[in-house]
Amino acid sequence: MSSLASGLHRLRRSPWEVVLSALVSCGLVLFSQLAVATVPRFFPSLSLLAMLPVAGLVFLAAIVVGRFWRRFIGVAASAPLFVLFNVLFMWGVYIFVIRGGFFLVILALLHTNLRFWKKLAAMISLMLYARKHPSLSRVRHCNSCKANVRGYDHHCPAFGNCIGQKNHRLFIALLTGFVVAESTYTMCSTKYITRCINSGTIRTENPLSLNMVIGTMLFSVLQVLWQVVFLIWHVYGICFNIKTDEWINWKKYPEFQMKEEPQSDSEIKFVNPYDKGMLCNIREFLKPK
Repeated sequence: MSSLASGLHRLRRSPWEVVLSALVSCGLVLFSQLAVATVPRFFPSLSLLAMLPVAGLVFLAAIVVGRFWRRFIGVAASAPLFVLFNVLFMWGVYIFVIRGGFFLVILALLHTNLRFWKKLAAMISLMLYARKHPSLSRVRHCNSCKANVRGYDHHCPAFGNCIGQKNHRLFIALLTGFVVAESTYTMCSTKYITRCINSGTIRTENPLSLNMVIGTMLFSVLQVLWQVVFLIWHVYGICFNIKTDEWINWKKYPEFQMKEEPQSDSEIKFVNPYDKGMLCNIREFLKPK
């Protein structure tokens, strides 16, 4: 009861708390993005590839500093808002700095990805697919949400929601959209930087604007690196009908355990009872429940 009461208390936040959380999230985005933008300023002799690990360390340091700052002022940030403000920041750099010097076809590619950002709001507002009877097939308990979710894959802090049977397809679409959009943005920003260098306008370009373009490009590459790996894992999970939670915690679920010799202390091996073959698994994932 105490955990349920604390969960309800977190949901019933006052409007002032919501506004403060949004302001803190926005401030954290500005702080982290400006921190990454200092990399080309203080390390101008490095190549863009060499700047990448430096930008990663700077971004992590900014997040750690931001976490201490949030604890000091006693206000929690919102992970979904942090993602949203990062998207808006990148779009701002694109519109006000990059857009004037680009081909219309690349502009069209970026604009087509707006539908994925619209789906982001739908993902944040999705309700959990909970059941009162956890004995149903593949119903798992989420410790973050304190709820039983059918087809539970993992709890996504970026969207502030559980990924389960009801919204797994939407999550894959969003993740793919992020990869495509950020890859396209990386291509656009790289083209912009190369054009400034080749035309000789890099010296007349506003240093702050150019650093913001390089900083957001480095941020996009860092995001794409882990998102591609995450997307590949989910494609693998779909093909073999295995959830992230089940793969990590398979020893907690009896149906995934198999002993070579029953009634003995032999080593327990992993077996997937839900694997029906790749084509059937993909069809089952795509089929609306």
